[in-house]
Amino acid sequence: MFNPSYIIMPTWKACFIYFTTVVCFCYCLRNDVDLEDKPNIPAIAKYFSTKGRYEEVNPYLIEDILAVNKSILQPPSAQCREIHLTAIIRHGTRYPTVKNVKKMQKLHELVKSSASGKQSWLREIQTQWTMWYTEDMDGRLVQKGVNDHKHLAVRLSKLFPSLISEEKLRGGLIKFITSSKHRCVNSTLSFKAGLTEQWAIKDQEFEHAVNDALMRFFDQCTRFVEEVDSNPSALSELDKFKQGPEMRRVEEKIADRLNVPYNAISDDMAEAAFYLCAYEFAIKTINSPWCQLFDEVDAQVMEYANDLKQFWKRGYGYDINSKSSCILFHDVFSRLDKAASENKLGQQVTEAVTIQVGHAETLLPLLTLLGFSKDNDTLTSTNYATQTHRTFRTSHMLPYAANLLLVLYDCGNGDLRLQPLLNEKPVTFPGLTEASMPLYQEVRKRYRELLQGCDFETECQLFSSPS
Repeated sequence: MFNPSYIIMPTWKACFIYFTTVVCFCYCLRNDVDLEDKPNIPAIAKYFSTKGRYEEVNPYLIEDILAVNKSILQPPSAQCREIHLTAIIRHGTRYPTVKNVKKMQKLHELVKSSASGKQSWLREIQTQWTMWYTEDMDGRLVQKGVNDHKHLAVRLSKLFPSLISEEKLRGGLIKFITSSKHRCVNSTLSFKAGLTEQWAIKDQEFEHAVNDALMRFFDQCTRFVEEVDSNPSALSELDKFKQGPEMRRVEEKIADRLNVPYNAISDDMAEAAFYLCAYEFAIKTINSPWCQLFDEVDAQVMEYANDLKQFWKRGYGYDINSKSSCILFHDVFSRLDKAASENKLGQQVTEAVTIQVGHAETLLPLLTLLGFSKDNDTLTSTNYATQTHRTFRTSHMLPYAANLLLVLYDCGNGDLRLQPLLNEKPVTFPGLTEASMPLYQEVRKRYRELLQGCDFETECQLFSSPS
C-alpha cells in the first residue's frame, strides 16, 4: 500500500534583507514552501489546477497534515454555537482518466523514440521511467486520495468538535451523500473511516446514500449537456488560446528541450507532459523528470488554459453552467432552513452534519451560482496578460478534496449566522463583504431571487430554436 511521506518543513526561515551597506537579519513567517529545501516538490506545483494537491492550497499541512487553526472561526460573540454544518467536498486524489492515459502514452513513446540530449532528466525518462499508467485505472481513487479524506475528516472534527462528534455519528445525526462514481464512493468511505478510526468505533457501521441527481446534476441537465458539454463551439476561447502565441511558445520550448521538431509537440502533447508532472507528484509525492519540460512561465500558461476550460464549461462562461446546480443550491438551503427551524423550536437539530461528496464539476457550478471568485473581466483567449491577478484560479479553488463548508451558528435571541469556508479558509459571500459571518436572514435575502426561482427542471429544459 502506498504510504505518502509527508514532508517536515521548518515554519520559520531566516530571511536576509540588505539595505545598501547595512545587512539585517530577521526571521520571516513563511506561508509558502521553500522549494530549495524541498526537492521533491516541483517548482510549478502551485499551477496544477484541478490536478493539484490540497497541500499546495494550505501549505501548513505539509508540516502537519492534521493541523487546524481554530482562530479562523471568529463568531461575533462567545454565545455563538454551531448547530449545523453542510460540507460539499470533491473526491480525493485519483488516477488519470482513459483519455489522459492515452495522451501520456503517446508522449512517452515520442520521447523514447525521438528525443535526444544529454540532460540527466531526459536520460532518466528514456532509461528508467516506465509508463505505469494504464487505461483500467480510469480516474479511480489512489491511496493518497483515501488519506485526503481521512485527514480532512479528522481536521473537521477538530474544527467543529460539537458537531462532528462520536456521539452525533453514533446517533445518526451525520448524513453522508455521494456521487455514484467509484472515486466519490471510496472518498466517502475514507471520510467515514477517518472518523471511526479516530474514535476506534468497531461495533457500528454508517450508511451513505448515492444520489447522482444532487452530486452529478450536470449529467441530468439537458440544456447544459446540449448547449455546453456536447457543443464543440462552447470552448472556442480555449481552442483559440491553444492556437495562440502563449501556448505555441510553450510547445516550442518543450520541443527545444527534447530536441524534436516543433510540429511533433501539439497542445495535447504539452498537456500530457504537464499532467505527467502533476500526477507523479499528486500520487507519489515525487518531483518527476517530466517536470523539467516546464518553467514557471510555461506552467502559468498551462494553468490559464485549464482555467479557460473550467470558466467556459463549468463557471461564469455560460449562465446554464451555474443554473445546472439549482437542485444542489436548493438542497443546501433546505437543510439550513430545517436546522434553523428545529433550533428555533428548541428541538435537537436532526441533521447536525451533511457530508456530500462529488466532483470538481459539482463544486464549481455551485460556487459560481453563489458568486464566488468572480472577476470583473471575462476570461478569453486574448487577455491572458491582464489576468495575472484573477481570482478565478482553479489551482486555488479546486484541488483534490476541495470543499465548501457552510456552518450555521446560533448566537442567542434568534440571532442565526452563517459562515462559508472554502478549503478550510473563511470567505465572504459576494455582496455581504462587511461580515465574515453574516446573519442567516441576510444571506437568504442576498440569494432571494435564486431561492424563489432557480428551478432545475425549468432551467435545464431545452427550448427548440424557432425554424
